[in-house]
Amino acid sequence: MLMASGSIPEGVEQSHLNLFANRPQPKKKRKSRTAFTNHQIFELEKRFLYQKYLSPSDRDEIAAALGLSNAQVITWFQNRRAKLKRDMEELKKDVETVKVLSAHKTFLENVNDMNILKKKIMHDDGGSPQK
Repeated sequence: MLMASGSIPEGVEQSHLNLFANRPQPKKKRKSRTAFTNHQIFELEKRFLYQKYLSPSDRDEIAAALGLSNAQVITWFQNRRAKLKRDMEELKKDVETVKVLSAHKTFLENVNDMNILKKKIMHDDGGSPQK
């Protein structure tokens, strides 16, 4: 908050003008994204097929075998379970869409069959609809 003259009004401290002045500096820098090799992904996916959750000993074993840290294996499995959940929800939506479309198709086929039957009845009666 500056005055028209460019000075700070009385009673307002300089530190209050900067919202981030008292924010503590982050202690650690965030680790960069891991680029898994094709072999690592293959082995992780293979394990995920039959084991969605790893015990600490299984986690140690796979981390050591693939040259990854425990944290990387933990994160990979968490992300993979989240992806599986998203994929399953999408599949459920697709199944519902197919059900609706199938019912719609059946309805249209029934309407078409009724129209054909109506035309046949009208043709057999000489063109006059029956009451």
